[in-house]
Amino acid sequence: MEVNNSDGDGGSTETPVTNGMTTVSHHYFGDSNGFDDAVSIKIIESMKEEYGLFVWPCSVILAEYVWQQRSRFTGISVVELGAGTSLPGLVAAKVGADVILTEDSNRLEVLDNMRRVCELNNVKCEVMGLTWGVWDESIFSLQPKVILGADVLYDSSAFDNLFATVKFLLENSPGSVFITSYHNRSGHHLIEFLMVKWRLKCVKLLDGFSFLPSWKASGLSGNIQLVEIGLSDMGKNEQAF
Repeated sequence: MEVNNSDGDGGSTETPVTNGMTTVSHHYFGDSNGFDDAVSIKIIESMKEEYGLFVWPCSVILAEYVWQQRSRFTGISVVELGAGTSLPGLVAAKVGADVILTEDSNRLEVLDNMRRVCELNNVKCEVMGLTWGVWDESIFSLQPKVILGADVLYDSSAFDNLFATVKFLLENSPGSVFITSYHNRSGHHLIEFLMVKWRLKCVKLLDGFSFLPSWKASGLSGNIQLVEIGLSDMGKNEQAF
């Protein structure tokens, strides 16, 4: 199969649609030599400035991780934060997870696009408006075993609201983990700082390209890390990383 990486997204092809600002990208998860048992996801992307309507490299890497860990996701509850185009959450749904896709409640265009993408891929995900740091009624019913977040560590001014939400969800569902992929711009210092501040612990830290197939990695760039985070069970004066 010929793979077109012109959009900068490894392992995807693009199909233009009638609106010149919009494309449908196709994302494949499986062996590059044969897709008989693979998962295929279609994403409606917009070339406008709305960053929630574009598939970023962190999303591709997190989605690939979900695919490679698919036995772990079958039959569990998953919440994706800041889902945008929702690629990781859609892969989780395809492999049998019960998925809730969330995005800032004020971003109506992105939420509408998420619903269209779910229909396009014939998956039954709940789409929910969830603004980080806002405690409305809907968040109290969420008890995910896995929380996903692709490229959610891009704006330092949002870190407190993001991690307040993450910690609440972790506490609301004992034994759960937060799995996020992010552009590493400061070594491990950012994660270390956040773990200490929010009394969380790093369960696993990976180079995002260490598990990515070469035929996908060739179309991506950047220093991307993937981290699994859980609640810290250490004493007050112990290191939480």
